[in-house]
Amino acid sequence: MSSSSPVHWGYAFVDRPRAGADRDRAFWAAVTGTEVSEPRGEEGEFVTFLPPEPYDAVLKHQSLREGRGGTHLDLGVADVEDFARNAAGLGALTEHEEPGLVVLRSPAGLPFCVVHDDGLNVPPPSFGGARLDQVTLDIGPSAYEDEVAFWTGMTGWEAEPTNQDEYQHLRTARDFPFRILAQRLAKDRPAGAHIDFATADREAARARHELAGATYVREGAEWHVMRDTAGIEYCLTDRSPEQ
Repeated sequence: MSSSSPVHWGYAFVDRPRAGADRDRAFWAAVTGTEVSEPRGEEGEFVTFLPPEPYDAVLKHQSLREGRGGTHLDLGVADVEDFARNAAGLGALTEHEEPGLVVLRSPAGLPFCVVHDDGLNVPPPSFGGARLDQVTLDIGPSAYEDEVAFWTGMTGWEAEPTNQDEYQHLRTARDFPFRILAQRLAKDRPAGAHIDFATADREAARARHELAGATYVREGAEWHVMRDTAGIEYCLTDRSPEQ
């Protein structure tokens, strides 16, 4: 059961506490080389990070009244209602509906939104030797296989194994602006998601991000784990930002 409305575009949404909104928006603009849009929403809770022309935005920010925050995906499709119905049929929980927007939660508890596809097709270039090029879905072992099956069934993307058993790539549509990686966590905990940057020089990228306000957490085999100005983790990875 796959959707008749393919996913053409997507946004990575950083959800952060309202108290630090200006600081956090300035950080994400600084590390992506973008400008912060005028706020939207009843309380100015939404902004988009605008790359230079002719590129299209892939990153947005939502300030939260409560909670620590995290990361979620917005999926752009031609028929929002059709896609959302299909997602619900595959096990998603519908939390909110309005014209052109449906907010859902996956079987493992990952929040995501379905929005109208605006016909965008030019992802931003790399900036300072790095590119926001991936969103990783962090899923506990007991939910992992079912969650990957949900995402592939909902989107029509195929799951591809990697050289590490705990990761699978979801083969997105050709024009989708970033990669999606599913990570099997070592232990069960609430499902989440995080942003990854591809970096030509991980240490140089670390220095630039720290200058913008990030904090280094630890080193992995091919990545640095960082915390942004709100204390939410993301990664700088050894992957070409130009591919």
